[in-house]
Amino acid sequence: MIVRILGEAQYDVPEEHRAALDDLDTTLVHAVDADDETAFTAALLALTAEVRRVGETLPDDAFTPSELVVPFADSTLAETKRLLADSASSDDG
Repeated sequence: MIVRILGEAQYDVPEEHRAALDDLDTTLVHAVDADDETAFTAALLALTAEVRRVGETLPDDAFTPSELVVPFADSTLAETKRLLADSASSDDG
């Protein structure tokens, strides 16, 4: 599974870690939906740390579609919501 942390790198994460990453991503999404900055920051830190821990960094010149895209590691909740809104509006057009 290829995971991109925006502004950082892509990681090749072994398939056996998919469920754990999906759980962390779900926690992140719930924090965004709840507009909970504290929970968002904790979830983002946990998700990025886990991707880095279990994944192998792909070379910068590798252009591989990502199955999971994670916000910038230091993103705020407001920045992430803007990014999601921009992504949704570009998907509509």
